[in-house]
Order: sequence, then structure tokens, then C-alpha cells
Amino acid sequence: MTRGFYIGRFQPFHNGHLNMVEQIAEDVDELVLGIGSADDSHTTRNPFTAGERIMMITKSLVEYDLVTYAVPIEDLERNSVWVSHVQSMSPDFDVAYSNNPLVIQLFREADIEIRQSPMFNRDVLEGSEVRERMINDGDWESLVPEPVAEVVGEIGGIERIQMVSETDSNGS
Repeated sequence: MTRGFYIGRFQPFHNGHLNMVEQIAEDVDELVLGIGSADDSHTTRNPFTAGERIMMITKSLVEYDLVTYAVPIEDLERNSVWVSHVQSMSPDFDVAYSNNPLVIQLFREADIEIRQSPMFNRDVLEGSEVRERMINDGDWESLVPEPVAEVVGEIGGIERIQMVSETDSNGS
């Protein structure tokens, strides 16, 4: 049995993440999804709580024949011990998946096998693009699995991200 590890902020979980999970599922029997920046929420960059992101992921992957574990990983400001922090919060895993250069380097230095996957439609399927469309009342729903749109609606996510993206500055 092979267990993989895939970390992301998933702010929100979008179709690019789903495509990555589908690709990883071809290689592993089980997948740990590390919910990065789990301690941050209610900001423009990280509008959703770890629990809300777990809901998005769990509901999006329910139809897949893949055992998954969503594990919150709080930020750690010491990169040299980040991998051991991740390991302390996660079930054991055999291989890690990431396209983030820093994450790749940290796992390599810890002698953990790291695999990269091609990114899917990266110019559009990026969390910052989804969040920007949410803020500006654009079409963000087409960029996320349907269950994610349902969770965002349930929690008032659009109102939240629009509110936290505002400023009380008069521009001067």
C-alpha cells in the first residue's frame, strides 16, 4: 500500500487541485491532504477556515474510490523544521506531491520522495484568480467543483471575502 501526501492552502479547493488529486490517485492507495495555513482565515488571501476547507475537500472527493485524510497543518515560521512538523501532524506517508519550489526543497532535504505533476490550466486555475472573481462578483463557480460552491454558499463565503477585502482607508 502506498500513501501520498499533497499539501495546499486550498483557498478554496478548485478544479486544478481536483485534477492534481485525480493524477495522484493513479499512483497511491491513500492520500493525505495537508491543509496548509490552517491557523489563518478571514483574510483576502486566506478567507476560509481549516474546517471549511476540509468540508470543501471531503465533499468534492466523496465519489472517488480513494481513501483520503484531510489534516490541518498550521504555519511554522522555521522552514528547517517544517517537514518534521508536517510529519507530526499527519499519518505516515511514502511520497509527497508538490510543485512549490520551497516545499520540494524541504522534502528533498528530509530524504522524502517528492513528485511533481503537471499543472492544469494554471493561468486560470489558481486560488488568487478564484478569490479575485469572488471579490468582484465574477464567474468563480466554473473554476471549482460543485460541492465547493455549495459550501461557499452555506457559509456566506462570498460576503465574507468581499467584506475582508475592503479597506477603511480613504486612499491617501
